[in-house]
Amino acid sequence: MTDVVTDRLALRAYAPEDEDHFVGILGDPRVTRWMGVPTRPLREVFRSVVTAEPAWDIWAIWAGDVYVGHGELKPSPDPHVDGHELVYALVPDAWGRGFGTEIAAGITKHGLETLGLGAVHATVAPENGASLRLLRRLGYVDAGSWVDDDGDETLWLVRRG
Repeated sequence: MTDVVTDRLALRAYAPEDEDHFVGILGDPRVTRWMGVPTRPLREVFRSVVTAEPAWDIWAIWAGDVYVGHGELKPSPDPHVDGHELVYALVPDAWGRGFGTEIAAGITKHGLETLGLGAVHATVAPENGASLRLLRRLGYVDAGSWVDDDGDETLWLVRRG
């Protein structure tokens, strides 16, 4: 897995000592309000991420020596999306500082330029206005929508290379 470096951030593979950060961010309902979260215990998921060869890029995100977020570029698990999906999350203390834009731009560039993907996808709840605005600023365009089994609508955006 390749590290990604932006102006202020370093996206690097999770290390064993990052377990509490991983569990903290993905266990915080303020952060995961708009995200799908693993159904397995988070510590178990983390250990599989660290000990196994990852099937996709998954990063701990750092501003200097401060953990600020989580990022992924993964084959989409959603049957409606054929391709790789951008996932990003920030710890609440990092909100409002432009890190979300920097993370999404860095991961998108990594997917399109480094990996040579033809497109990077994002799935977003329509109520998640902040992520929708961020992605559209980065050139993502609407590609469709659907209603999930639980009745929630999901918007699908795509950025082509």
